Amino acid sequence: MNSRTATIERNTLETQITVTIDLDGKGTARFDTGVPFLEHMIDQIARHGLIDIDISAKGDLHIDAHHTVEDIGITLGQAFAEALGDKKGLVRYGHAYVPLDEALSRVVIDFSGRPGLEYHVEYPRGMIGSFDVDLILEFFQGFVNHAGATLHIDNLRGRNAHHIAETIFKAFGRALRMAAAADPRMQGMMPSTKGTL
Repeated sequence: MNSRTATIERNTLETQITVTIDLDGKGTARFDTGVPFLEHMIDQIARHGLIDIDISAKGDLHIDAHHTVEDIGITLGQAFAEALGDKKGLVRYGHAYVPLDEALSRVVIDFSGRPGLEYHVEYPRGMIGSFDVDLILEFFQGFVNHAGATLHIDNLRGRNAHHIAETIFKAFGRALRMAAAADPRMQGMMPSTKGTL
């Protein structure tokens, strides 16, 4: 396969974001976003997905983290769409179950070209430190809308909000790793009966 990398810049009145990814990386990550908990979560995506991720973001954090988190999700989704190219030879589907102590989450992804998010997660509290857990949904909604992916996220059990979030992001990374892999049996074929994704 060709180099599966992308660099995307997104500049609005609310945020200025640059995302660089390498789908065939080693799982290294570099962040400068001003949102430490999100950086910790995206680091899980990089490490468990073996995807190199570099994100620089400046946003209106004096208001709150909403725009920054959502726009990072959007920009990361755009980077995936570009790095995956025409999707020929792609496994396309990926899934993972990940536990962390009492928490267990399942993530299933399809790089279908059709954005869709089913997000079934309840947190025992609304904040993890200074991070609003509602923003996790906004991150994933931004990602699927711009990656053209169908994503199902289910937290199956958990009592600790941090553990729940971490299992979701780890499972997402592992599902991405599976779905974005090259399928040696496909040899450049499109993984769809429609002939396009």
